[in-house]
Amino acid sequence: MFRKILVASILGTALISCSAEKKETQVAEQPKAEWIDMFNGENLEDWTAKIYHHESGDNYQNTFRVVDGTIEVNYDDYNEGFNDRYGHLFYKKPFSSFHMTWEYRFTEQWLEDAASYTYRNSGVMFHSQAPETILKEQDWPISVEWQMLAEEKEGVPRPTGNMCSPGTDVFFEGKKDPRHCINSTSPTFKWDEWVKADLIVYGDSLVVHLVNDVKVLEYTLPQIGGGVANGFDPKYKEDGKLLKEGYIGLQSEGQGVIFKNLKIKEL
Repeated sequence: MFRKILVASILGTALISCSAEKKETQVAEQPKAEWIDMFNGENLEDWTAKIYHHESGDNYQNTFRVVDGTIEVNYDDYNEGFNDRYGHLFYKKPFSSFHMTWEYRFTEQWLEDAASYTYRNSGVMFHSQAPETILKEQDWPISVEWQMLAEEKEGVPRPTGNMCSPGTDVFFEGKKDPRHCINSTSPTFKWDEWVKADLIVYGDSLVVHLVNDVKVLEYTLPQIGGGVANGFDPKYKEDGKLLKEGYIGLQSEGQGVIFKNLKIKEL
């Protein structure tokens, strides 16, 4: 009897071991996510502009343009001034869990009739509503922002990689934070310095911001709520609804900026 039990035990262990090895092999065989180039370096065919006071798809006065293999926000043709034409250039498809990376630097161009806070200020929006759902007279998309800032006054700290929340809320340090923007722990950069940015998002749970490969901010539970965004269709403003996915958009708000090396992979 003991011998039969021993043999059964050995067989059972072998079967469990084989099953575990099979699962490990199956996991190992899962293809790893590949980095995708979001920008082809030649044109904006995978992108859609949405600018305040204009319909989706109208890249007013060539605000977003391709220059030397980069995407540049440029206001050379704004002959009538800025007129609050806050704009965003949206990538063609939504994402849920992803890792996005890009590099940016500001230019000397800034429209003086833009709000003062837009000076050396831009950003990348994510978990945004689709561009075609943004109304002509809606100023900001309901979204979350990886805010890009550069030094405004010498010696005065102005971190980059902050979080801003037009029409949204997030949880920071375990509780819903009432602030529209939450500062990161990054250093301050000169306006003409290239900065590497990373955004890691796990659906509606965890969001991490990195600057030059260093984590500078972490928060959770991005959801619809809060204020700041105006002129939206009410059916897209379901306060308390967790944001599981959305579109990614590059920002224009009166300050010239250059984006390059935009890549993304799904997690």
